[in-house]
Amino acid sequence: MNQAITNRDDSLAELDRLSELTEDVLRRCRAKGASEVDVGVGVDVGLDVNVRLGEVESIEHTRDRGLSLTVYFGKRKGAASTADLNPDSIEKTIEHACDIARFTEEDPCNGLADEDLLAHDFPDLDLWHPWDITAEEASELARRCEAAGRSHDPRISNSEGATVQIGSSLAVGATSNGFFSRERDTRHMISAALLAEDGAGMQRDYWYESVRSASDFPDVESIGRKAAERTLARLGARKIGTRQCPTLFSPSVARSLIGHYLSAVSGGALYRRASFLVDHIGKPVFPNFVQIVERPHIRRGQASASFDAEGVATRDSDIVRDGHVARYLLGSYAARKLGLRSTGNAGGVHNVIVNTGEDDFAGLLRRMGTGLVVTELMGQGVSLLTGDYSRGASGFWVENGEIAHPVEEITIASNLRDMFANIVAIGNDVDPRSHILTGSILLDRMTVAGS
Repeated sequence: MNQAITNRDDSLAELDRLSELTEDVLRRCRAKGASEVDVGVGVDVGLDVNVRLGEVESIEHTRDRGLSLTVYFGKRKGAASTADLNPDSIEKTIEHACDIARFTEEDPCNGLADEDLLAHDFPDLDLWHPWDITAEEASELARRCEAAGRSHDPRISNSEGATVQIGSSLAVGATSNGFFSRERDTRHMISAALLAEDGAGMQRDYWYESVRSASDFPDVESIGRKAAERTLARLGARKIGTRQCPTLFSPSVARSLIGHYLSAVSGGALYRRASFLVDHIGKPVFPNFVQIVERPHIRRGQASASFDAEGVATRDSDIVRDGHVARYLLGSYAARKLGLRSTGNAGGVHNVIVNTGEDDFAGLLRRMGTGLVVTELMGQGVSLLTGDYSRGASGFWVENGEIAHPVEEITIASNLRDMFANIVAIGNDVDPRSHILTGSILLDRMTVAGS
């Protein structure tokens, strides 16, 4: 891995160089007549090692640099970017952005974020943990991970491999109305994907862990074993007949339900009136026990940040309060289109936490009694405009509160409005690998289409 990024002192020196470049681009854009300027410069360094059947298949080192630029000439906007930070490329990027802005139509909602909303306090969120590891050492970790999975059970018949990924990012952002930031963050991942086979056929599954600091990884063998256990659990999967039944979304797919809600209350969908939740501030969408909050400043959080993509300060706040829509998720442009103010969500959300109940996964199975557990979703059959929901799925059939057998090749269908309103319980089995932190979600019923 490139020592300019993994070494803490060198990373600060690199940030100094990026800062000088950012300030220079700001000055040059203003000199060309831009009334407002937003500049972002970043360097991403990575190492990706893949091992299959005990042999190294690939080792990839990456070092990506980039500059993104948005300029405004009054209310006319131009944007351009480059992946090459040499002086000629930067000059052309500035010229292109300014040329675009000079000839586009005015939009009264264009412009930088409101100055009074910008972040100027940058607490240490503990996101910078470079992993000083060689490609050879990463390869050995991947071998151990895969070997643990392959040796877990004789029915593990093949492997798609184990992967170790190491990543570090440096970024500097600045705007002409006073925002300036310097960021360092790391993200590392270990994963394994395995195949199992018995008389009924072959199945595949995987597992991964994603962390900010390598010290937070469990032992790599446990990742391989988890992948093996998940793969073995799918053996003997059957189709089931069409029916309506209670449906339990496991944590890794439950977060997609919350993701659909977040998309439906996001500015772009709202001002285009392309969401079934238009004009829903203060209205009930979930049962009263549902609380969803945003906590941007969690140390080592998957999506922690003290500011959004426009430099607006982030803050703790409710998204859903007592089942009611507490607020929308807005960047500056969408906020102006709606006659509101930015909520610090340009570019997305930062650590969304869904309140949990008392039941763990086993408790939710008992509470459901008989029904479907969904562990994997396929397809994109979700309409934010109408709320209609139809996706391919696989998982497990449950009888008398216990898993009876795996199921596959089914479709689950409903409407998001009904799904949200008919949440029965939320488990405490939270999956920490995502920026959406939720346990399993039990729905009163969905239509399951099978054989």
